[in-house]
Amino acid sequence: MPSSLVIVESPAKAKTISKYLGKDYIVKSSVGHIRDLPKGKSKSPAKRLTLPKDISPAQKIKLKAKNDRARLVRRMGVDPDNGWKADYQIIPDKEKVIKDLRKAAKGVDHIYLATDLDREGEAIAWHLKEALGPNKYEFSRVRFNQITKDAIIDSFSDPKDIDLDLVKAQQARRFLDRVVGFELSPLLWKKIARGLSAGRVQSVALRVLVERERLIQKFVPEEFWEISLNAIDKINNNINFALLRRKSDPLLPEKEAKEIVNLIKNSPLKISSVVKKPVSVKPKPPFITSTLQQAASTKLSFNVKRTMRVAQKLYEAGHITYMRTDAPSLSKESIQDARNYVSENLGEKYLTNAPRIYSSTENAQEAHEAIRPTNAFMESSQLINVSEEEKRLYSLIWQQYIASQLPDAQYLSTSAKIDLDNYTFTAKGREVVFDGYTKVSNAASKDSEDDILPAIQEGDILGLDEVNLDQKFTKPPARFSEAALVKELEKKGIGRPSTYASIISTIQDRGYVEIENRRFFVKKIGHIVAERLLDSFTDIMDYDFTANLENSLDKVADGNLEWKSVLNDFYSAFQNDLVLASSDDGGMKSNLPVETDITCPDCSSSTMVIRNSSNGVFLGCSGYNNEGDDKCKTTLNLISGDEAVSVDDADEASNLMIKRRCSICSTSMDNFLIDEDRKLHICGKNPDCNGYEVEEGQFKIKGYDGPVIECHKCGSEMQLKTGRFGKYFGCLNDNCGTTRQLQRNGEPKPLMMEPIPLPDLKCLKCEDHYLLRDSMKGLFLAASKFPKNRETRAPKVSEINTLLNELNEACRFLEDKEKHAYLASAPTHDKKGNPYVVRYNKAEDIHYLASEKDGKKTKWTAVYSNDGWNQRLKD
Repeated sequence: MPSSLVIVESPAKAKTISKYLGKDYIVKSSVGHIRDLPKGKSKSPAKRLTLPKDISPAQKIKLKAKNDRARLVRRMGVDPDNGWKADYQIIPDKEKVIKDLRKAAKGVDHIYLATDLDREGEAIAWHLKEALGPNKYEFSRVRFNQITKDAIIDSFSDPKDIDLDLVKAQQARRFLDRVVGFELSPLLWKKIARGLSAGRVQSVALRVLVERERLIQKFVPEEFWEISLNAIDKINNNINFALLRRKSDPLLPEKEAKEIVNLIKNSPLKISSVVKKPVSVKPKPPFITSTLQQAASTKLSFNVKRTMRVAQKLYEAGHITYMRTDAPSLSKESIQDARNYVSENLGEKYLTNAPRIYSSTENAQEAHEAIRPTNAFMESSQLINVSEEEKRLYSLIWQQYIASQLPDAQYLSTSAKIDLDNYTFTAKGREVVFDGYTKVSNAASKDSEDDILPAIQEGDILGLDEVNLDQKFTKPPARFSEAALVKELEKKGIGRPSTYASIISTIQDRGYVEIENRRFFVKKIGHIVAERLLDSFTDIMDYDFTANLENSLDKVADGNLEWKSVLNDFYSAFQNDLVLASSDDGGMKSNLPVETDITCPDCSSSTMVIRNSSNGVFLGCSGYNNEGDDKCKTTLNLISGDEAVSVDDADEASNLMIKRRCSICSTSMDNFLIDEDRKLHICGKNPDCNGYEVEEGQFKIKGYDGPVIECHKCGSEMQLKTGRFGKYFGCLNDNCGTTRQLQRNGEPKPLMMEPIPLPDLKCLKCEDHYLLRDSMKGLFLAASKFPKNRETRAPKVSEINTLLNELNEACRFLEDKEKHAYLASAPTHDKKGNPYVVRYNKAEDIHYLASEKDGKKTKWTAVYSNDGWNQRLKD
């Protein structure tokens, strides 16, 4: 009978570890965190507090403030006023997990907590111990940075205690983020718009993007000219020479450029010098989290979230070391492993005299190792039971790891010059002398420098083939990609390896930014939030302050700083700023509307104002603030006239060239279509600048060339609008409210089955119930409170086979009103008793059934044909 219980975070990790431990161990998974601060409405809400009637107005104000504070603390689950006491609760969907763990723990002598080796993993281990009963069992903490047999056995032979300093550092971060989110978000609702929220680190990341966006808006492209010539040597080799311009040189104007062209055509092209020199290029260190995210973005087109998800799978399968690290160092064993591979597979000439040693950065967290394969001899082609994306990322990691121990790449660089009066034209090239580390990892280089120049000598006269004269414009600062943002955050000391992905996800989920063509574009509401926070919360939004706070958390983790003193210092300064920002006199600036001279189309007695909400920019009647019959609620939706679609900085410059400039502050203006006859240009600094212009003409809505469509529910016309999730059609009937999405191909999205509420079918991961939804990818279950809750999964047949009437009712507006009725007759289990799950085959546009056992697909499937279900077992 097993005598020890091992608890890890994920089922995949548990499966891998169980292969290396004997029969004396039971390996279970907690599936992530099992305890957290309260989320959502409490199951036992606080008793409603009423104010006594026999107290003075001053006492009422004081008592109300005290009650409000008590409610806030209860909702936050952490009490800054009483030593940061925390109200940790078992996460609702983890109650079954805890029950299973307690059951497994009853018959064992020892519990090993084998969660990840960073602060988050240490906190999970501590919560597990607290939830299971710290005095009930004998607990030990085991840590390993790779899931291999040797690493597992070594860690279990020398178990440790939970590192409470790491736990305190994690709690401090969690508490800081909690109080900022809960206490700052209501202020944003009051001052700017409902539905907004703020975060301690995410808001600083948003500032980085907003400042770059402001630089782009202010940028005025300037014209300049580039000149190059193609020369021919004696044996007709074509050589490209470019005019040498230094950064300190002024931009080349058109007049001077044309004079240079004439000079080229009327002058002998004599080589004035040829310089050859050896160049060596060193390999880069093995990946850390940020550099892996950047490389995966550049070379594989993976976003940050995808990179970490795939890396997590590789780690849990035992193929790579832990993927959240800021230390590029390698262990002696891993260096020797790489050198052994080089010696056996590449040859002695690729073996350096001494191993390459890469040191950790100053702010590196715990004593982690770089991200590397656990076996240098395992190439991506040899991996089994992994997906294609896992192979691609593994190959990238493997190449960087092996290359880091290879010699420098050696080149012979050649530079030839032609002098014409005061102008110099250069041609550059280089040839490989020794490929070195590029044997396994391709080095990034400029194409022009990869050319090998023909054999030319000083004094040679070349013939002229053609002269190239190109008009150019200066480019604005480049927009951040996800990888570039991670690099900038790392440079500024904002966040840590374990937080980069969540920072980027959060600012997108909150609707402050969007990504187009892999570049960040800040939405108007993102501008307003960042600038208001920067005005009122200088500490929170300050780069150095945020970086120093990260350093303080590092010191807490190292045991060199008391965690509650960090919390108290931060909270004291934060409260002072919050009080000042909340005041009506001199506090945070409101999100005031900007007046226009556009007449309201409904009441005709008031003008429209420009308003900014969490869903975008729109026009609203100024009569909204009137009382009684004079109140007008009319709004006009604005369609973006030049949606952000730029691919590179050159396109960005072209976009800026055609944008109007604000007559008040010279900032580039955003333009929106009011209707087919009017375009509204709004200053990029709105609402802080009230500049706007109305342009009249004939305009066509970009992205849609089709006819006006009829509402499938009420028959009214539907108008094209823009919302948080893109363009859509909205019914003009106020009593209807039906919407249809506009697809990328310019066509309205096909009609789908209406969502079916399933109030008795509770979500597995959040406090919510499911809806049965239809999509272009088939039927699925989704949390009803989207986007707050984003849980989705495929439905089991047993969960929907009693919904025949509901399915038909939900399909009543479709051409096929019994589109999904056949699912009601589907078998609930395969012939082995395993439950069937509804799946969708996009290629054949049909739903089919696939049974599952313990969360994994079996080989049983069922397909509907000839008015019946046919079950079969795959070979």
